[in-house]
Amino acid sequence: MPVMILCGGMGTRLREETEFLPKPMVEIGGRPILWHIMKGYAAAGFTDFILCLGYKGPKIREYFLHYEAMHCDFTIELGQKDRIEIHSRHHEAGWRVTLVETGLEAQTGARIARALPHVQTDRFLLTYGDGVANVDIKALVSFHQQHGKLATVTGVRPSSRFGELMAAGDQVTAFSEKPRMHEGLINGGFFVLDRRVGGYLSSDTGCVFEREPMERLASEGQLAVYRHDGFWQCMDTYRDQQQLQQLWTSGEAAWKTW
Repeated sequence: MPVMILCGGMGTRLREETEFLPKPMVEIGGRPILWHIMKGYAAAGFTDFILCLGYKGPKIREYFLHYEAMHCDFTIELGQKDRIEIHSRHHEAGWRVTLVETGLEAQTGARIARALPHVQTDRFLLTYGDGVANVDIKALVSFHQQHGKLATVTGVRPSSRFGELMAAGDQVTAFSEKPRMHEGLINGGFFVLDRRVGGYLSSDTGCVFEREPMERLASEGQLAVYRHDGFWQCMDTYRDQQQLQQLWTSGEAAWKTW
């Protein structure tokens, strides 16, 4: 079952980094966040990836084209372009990565529709190229297979960006920095989709998967939610990137399941 990853957005709220790189290539611990996402899926046994490219897509192409040279010892004979001898292996050996140009301006639904011809199975996994979590991918897939609907979305309760005050009159009775949301779930990505979801999509640039297609799936009873109460964090801003970097540096990266 392939894993489709949306990698084409412009990441305007992370302009400090994305002026030069696509957001999936912004690094955490010296590796692109895209690598972290892929490692999580690979740890669950899913190593067939379809990357939907757009903004600064050539940067992602270059990363994978040069992956062997950048992560292995090798000998090269100058003047002989094909004479490269690899001396070591990296832990990502065996990954199959398909890179698909889905357009600079395309919205998420259009990107999925344009990459769908590369899906050769009845079901596929889908996520965003800017969020990490310790979702149990095998349990997620099992849940999807059991309920029989066309789509499953992972619902999460992220931490608030602000401290929560509990007050009685003008007296603070309790304070919690960055508490978890108590009510409601948000779309955390980490989807499992039946290939027939393509019938809800359009390759037109403006098709937004999270709007009409998901709304229609929900109204027709074809969208289930897999509740995830563990770690989840998207990287929308420079502050988010710094927080993820701090977690990695301190050895508290809960998304590191490999």
